[in-house]
Amino acid sequence: MSDLVLTERDGDIVTVVLNNPEKRNALPMAAWSRLAYTIAPLALDDSVRCIVVRGAGDKAFAAGADISEFPDVRANSEQAAKYGAATAQALDVLVNCPHPTIAMIQGACTGGGLEIACCCDIRMANRSAKFGVPINRIGHPFAYPELEPVMRVAGRAVVLDLLLTGRIIDAEEALRLGLVGQVCDDDALEAEVGGLAESIAAAAPLSNRATKKFVNRLGADPSPLTADEIAESYAACDSEDYAEGVRAFLAKEKPAFQGR
Repeated sequence: MSDLVLTERDGDIVTVVLNNPEKRNALPMAAWSRLAYTIAPLALDDSVRCIVVRGAGDKAFAAGADISEFPDVRANSEQAAKYGAATAQALDVLVNCPHPTIAMIQGACTGGGLEIACCCDIRMANRSAKFGVPINRIGHPFAYPELEPVMRVAGRAVVLDLLLTGRIIDAEEALRLGLVGQVCDDDALEAEVGGLAESIAAAAPLSNRATKKFVNRLGADPSPLTADEIAESYAACDSEDYAEGVRAFLAKEKPAFQGR
C-alpha cells in the first residue's frame, strides 16, 4: 500500500508522487487512504514550506480511480459510500493542508486526478495534459465531496459541460476555462514548477499559511467575520518574520524567514 504514494523531500519542499504508472497513476481505494495518511503529517510539519503533487513518470498526473477494482470494492451503493468516504478524507486533508500546494500536471488528469489537482492551490500543466470527468460513461454521477473542489475552481457552467458531455479537453482549453493557471512546454514543466516551489518556499511561511486559512474561510463560509477573525488578520505583525521582512525590504536585502 505504501508504494502507491511516495514522498521526496528537498529541503523545505516536499513532492508527493501518485505512484501507479502502469495504469496512468489511476488510484485504487488504498491509494486514496494512503494519500490522506501522507498529507496529514506533512500538514503538521512546520518545516515544510511547499508541497508539489505529481504523478509518477511523464504520461499522467492521475487517470482517475482504478475502475478495475469496482466490481469488488464499489459494486453497490453501500460499498460506494465507503469508497467515497476514503476519497473525501483525502481531498479534505489536501484542501485544508496549511502549506501551499502545487499540482504538477503531465498527461492525463481525469476523474479523481482532476479532483486532486483542484484541491491544490496552484495548477500547472504541460501541453500534453488532458482533462475531463467522463464518469457518466460508467453510469455514476459526481458525488458531492468530489464535485465540490472541481466546481470551486471551474464554476457551474464548466463543470456541467465536462460532466454532461464526458468530453476530454486539452491543456489550452483547460487554461481558458480556468482549470489551470499556467501551461508550459512538456520539457519545461518540471523546471517551471521547481522554480515556483522555490519562490513560494522563500516567502514568509506564516504569511502563506494565514493566507490559505483566510481564503478557505471566505470561500467556504458566507457568515460575517468575527472580531477575533479580523484581529487574526494582523497577528503576524507580532512575529519575528514580519520584523525581518520589513527590515530586509528597507535595507534592500533578501529576508531570512524562520517561521516564527
